[in-house]
Amino acid sequence: MRNFIIFICITAISVNIYAQQRLRDYGIVTGIFKTGKNNAITDVSGVKVGHVTLIEGNDIRTGVTAIVPHGENIFQKKCPAAIYAGNGFGKLTGYTQVCELGNIETPIILTNTLSVAQAIEGLVTYTLTQKGNENVKSVNSIVGETNDGGLNDIRKRYVTSQHVIDAIAAAKDGSVAEGNVGAGTGTQCFGYKGGTGTSSRILPSAYGNYTVGVLVQSNFGGILEIDGIQAGRKFGQYSFKDAVEKDNSLNPDGSCMIVVITDAPVDARNLERMAKRAMFGLAKTGGIASNGSGDYVIALSVCKENLIDERTKYYTPVLLHNDAMSALFEATIEATAEAIWNSLFAAKTMTGFNGKEVKALPVEDVVKMLKRE
Repeated sequence: MRNFIIFICITAISVNIYAQQRLRDYGIVTGIFKTGKNNAITDVSGVKVGHVTLIEGNDIRTGVTAIVPHGENIFQKKCPAAIYAGNGFGKLTGYTQVCELGNIETPIILTNTLSVAQAIEGLVTYTLTQKGNENVKSVNSIVGETNDGGLNDIRKRYVTSQHVIDAIAAAKDGSVAEGNVGAGTGTQCFGYKGGTGTSSRILPSAYGNYTVGVLVQSNFGGILEIDGIQAGRKFGQYSFKDAVEKDNSLNPDGSCMIVVITDAPVDARNLERMAKRAMFGLAKTGGIASNGSGDYVIALSVCKENLIDERTKYYTPVLLHNDAMSALFEATIEATAEAIWNSLFAAKTMTGFNGKEVKALPVEDVVKMLKRE
């Protein structure tokens, strides 16, 4: 068995190191709503994120990201949830049961395409061994993926079920490591190094003071735009370039996993509406949800009054009216776009499988261009 160099992104990672790599630390502010303290999905109270990052030699560039929605037994206190497929070229597990029942019962795991089975195994083991789940005989594991086979020797399937359990155990609140970590270790985005990214928005008190947090695993193509500026076109790095300029093309295919969590009291129906708006956020970055792209949004609410305890006879949630949803839609769009941009800003140039090198976004040039515009 090979010895992995494993980086588990917990408190040992300096907050300041990652903070300096984010969009806003260059003075670029997008959207109208304020961010939370950490500008991360963990600004939603109770949400935790853990990464296991696997890097060894030239072949292993992959990992696992775990999103834990709240601190209680998730199987016993299920979260209202919805899933929306912007384009369904992917392997998201647990989809049909979420659509049917409107809830999730496990943490959310993100990893690479050929490690979905191992992630399911890890989630099942985690759930069965939790106190209170001694009689559980069915688990709907929520596992999303993108294909990191460009930089990672994906056929070797280096991720194990224990890595999934370790990522859940490493989950913490506060700042979230971004870029070449966890499920984003070997990903690519708009022809540059992609990765893990996150952002949040807090609604004004007039709209309930609710928080929306987003985490993405960016691994897709298109024509990069940042805050309305066509950066991909100006840098000559975009999909369909061969047809437009008779030059080398960039494959528009890939995938983007988007996780949206809010503390607003909304049910599965309105969470699906929020999930659809997350795709608007992807579009703001220049993503096109191409034919070969698996673009999925998992949206859930952690409003404590609405957690689902099936051991009780009745379920009486408190829900916002439809008229109250528009501000949450805007917050979702803003946080999704910024999470994708953060994944690019935080990522570093990486060399991996078969010597392939994927360069980082030229951040300094991008910042100059944005400020000049």
